[in-house]
Amino acid sequence: MTTSGLRIAIVESQVLFAKALCGIFADDPEFKVVGDYRTPQTANLQGVAPSLVVLDLDGQNGDIALTLGACKEAAPGARICVLSMNLSPEIMQRCLSNGAEAYIIKDISPAELIRAVKTVAEGQSYVDPRVAGGLLRRRSLNGGKPDIMELSARESEVLKLIAEGLANKQISARLHLSEKTVKNHVSRIFSKLNISARTQAAVHAIRAGIV
Repeated sequence: MTTSGLRIAIVESQVLFAKALCGIFADDPEFKVVGDYRTPQTANLQGVAPSLVVLDLDGQNGDIALTLGACKEAAPGARICVLSMNLSPEIMQRCLSNGAEAYIIKDISPAELIRAVKTVAEGQSYVDPRVAGGLLRRRSLNGGKPDIMELSARESEVLKLIAEGLANKQISARLHLSEKTVKNHVSRIFSKLNISARTQAAVHAIRAGIV
């Protein structure tokens, strides 16, 4: 899916914030806002056929699985970007497990929001590095281990740092490796996990339980 003419529906319980989100996306010529709704159960959402739904989870009542299920039922085929102020790794993981393609924290700038949504529109996944990194670090402390059939111990270390948002140079300094070695590790991780972007690495690790 390309971003050209991307049809976006906004699901936001508060009208003021819904209009603000609409304005952010309407200012970018690559997006077409097809409507804003208070809940994903809104019947009209089915009629506008969005290719992507931006869902503010904080204002929705009920279980995450039910909310995302209703969103997918109302807009089948649409990719779902969840917005939230909650930095809980568990909530982020539940969103991803129930069909969300992105978990975006609402303290980011409008430009960062646009970039995250475009990432999803291009067929990739996105999670805020602060949340993904917290989950991966906690799993490590709890004794979680990578699947040795996929990633080596060193590749697992590199994957954790990718998920925390570190660049290759920073990973190099953290692990006392050359940048070329880090780059080779990253290439092998991408190849083994069949991914093409750093934002996808944390999503794959969380969903698959690799780390």
